[in-house]
Amino acid sequence: MNRMEAHPLRRSRAFLTVFLKEVRENLRDRRTLTSAFLTGPLLTPLLFTMLISFTVNRELDKAEQPLKVPVIGAQYAPNLLGALKAGGVVPQPAVANPEQVVRDQQADLVLRISAGYPKAWRKGEPVQVEVIYDSSQRDASTPVERVTRLVENYSRQQGAMRLVARGLSPALASPVLVAKRDQATAQSRAVLMFNMLPYLFVLTIFIGGMYLAIDLTAGERERQSLEPLFANPVPRWKVFLGKLAAICAFSTASLVICLVAFSVVGRFIPTEKLGMEVRLGPSFALHVLLLQLPLIVLLGALQSLVAAFAKSYREAQTYLSLLMMVPILPSIFLMVMPIKPQDWMYAVPLLGQHLGIIDLVRGDGVGAVPLALCLAGTSLAALVAALVTMQLYRSERLAISG
Repeated sequence: MNRMEAHPLRRSRAFLTVFLKEVRENLRDRRTLTSAFLTGPLLTPLLFTMLISFTVNRELDKAEQPLKVPVIGAQYAPNLLGALKAGGVVPQPAVANPEQVVRDQQADLVLRISAGYPKAWRKGEPVQVEVIYDSSQRDASTPVERVTRLVENYSRQQGAMRLVARGLSPALASPVLVAKRDQATAQSRAVLMFNMLPYLFVLTIFIGGMYLAIDLTAGERERQSLEPLFANPVPRWKVFLGKLAAICAFSTASLVICLVAFSVVGRFIPTEKLGMEVRLGPSFALHVLLLQLPLIVLLGALQSLVAAFAKSYREAQTYLSLLMMVPILPSIFLMVMPIKPQDWMYAVPLLGQHLGIIDLVRGDGVGAVPLALCLAGTSLAALVAALVTMQLYRSERLAISG
């Protein structure tokens, strides 16, 4: 009786033995623990929440606080200046070169009133007020909109008064009225702010299993511990599946921690100030976890495949750093080309998860057909990646270092 036949029970437990061995050893590695359970899943929600909260509060403060605006020709339109002051604008002394002042970011905008303003106003002719600004400066958008809105409101008010003075109804100036009926709910509007959530979740999964994937392939190859492992009378596909299960376990734990963190810190995001509502509770977390399960296997298999081609730990880090750019592609694609989601898109790995999570953020939920397509398409891709990596594990060259 040979060795393989003498230990059938041990061989049947090879998968579990490899899985427990890799998990136990990597739980002692500080670098793996930091990346899997701290850097990605905890810092990402915290930084995201802080950034969103800071941006929202900053923009709201700019919209409510007094706005200092240099005004050229303020003496020509005292009534207009009075209306601006009532709207929170604080006129500042005129500047010699308003264009240069705006380009140098010394002021968000400059208001210029021409010397012909009083004469044209007395004749009842249209008058022009220039708003000088730089559209490339993102900080200037809120002040520009605020001042423009105040000037336009003043214009409509004065136009209505001119019609009344002539015995005409102000309604004559607006023969057609546009009535906007926004069908967006408070929750669906949250997509505008949280459209990066799918990428953050995928990035958490990737980072959670990356160092483990490197250590279990290129790391063991560099330490020359992979060859003794392959020398055991155990099918190599079981060795690979044990390692893959360990990578998926760390990635799943990383995602769960991230979802719990978002459910906690998400309560501190001031979405109500913008008329939005976001629900990142248990139901959201369970649906995201379901959508991401096949993707966890796919990314784990791809990480193992790419790391297997590296001959050293550092080389594997370089390869996987390049692979990390892949998860951002769906987010970039949808930002550059916003399209209406079709059912077949849910079957595309990464893209399907992105669309599904966006549906959850909107509060619409994921339909049965899109959910089935998402799980089936990604599962098929994960199976193909696992089979390719499994075939690579049969090569004797994988166990040879150098």
